[in-house]
Amino acid sequence: MTHPAHDARNILFLCTGNSARSILGEAVATLESKGRLIGWSAGSTPTGRVHPIAAELVTRLGYPQHKLRSKRWDEFAAADAPQMDIIITVCDNAAGEVCPIWPGHPATAHWGFPDPAAVQASEAAQRQAFAEVLQGLTQRVRMLLALIEKKPEKFHNKQELSDDLRGIAKTADRSANQTAG
Repeated sequence: MTHPAHDARNILFLCTGNSARSILGEAVATLESKGRLIGWSAGSTPTGRVHPIAAELVTRLGYPQHKLRSKRWDEFAAADAPQMDIIITVCDNAAGEVCPIWPGHPATAHWGFPDPAAVQASEAAQRQAFAEVLQGLTQRVRMLLALIEKKPEKFHNKQELSDDLRGIAKTADRSANQTAG
């Protein structure tokens, strides 16, 4: 079911460099939700460029190339920025940093993934690392969307939503460990 644009919720994915994982999160949330979520991304110390493999993957999925931009998270703490409903850190460094004070006090959680841009191996190995992060983010976003569909009132209790977001990460991690084992 597609919800009208006015019902869309903003979700911000944070990472240190805003070149790979957070970019993938932004695109996946926007595309998978079909209008229910608007994905955004930012970094504490952005690289200033989107990693070419991340850009290739998300544009192949249908995410508009012109929306791909590495940006600093302060942009989303400004008074005129879109108000976030959910903020997800996707790298351990960003999860440990002191974040800005977010207007509206959004629900928060950490969905950690290894940095695919840090893979120092063959291009095939690096592409595989990006594909695994994309798959993991897609799984978690789909779980979030199922929760929203089942209980849209979750957005009224930020602490409960934060707990559910952390639960999604734990469930996805257990599932990934069982598949790998």
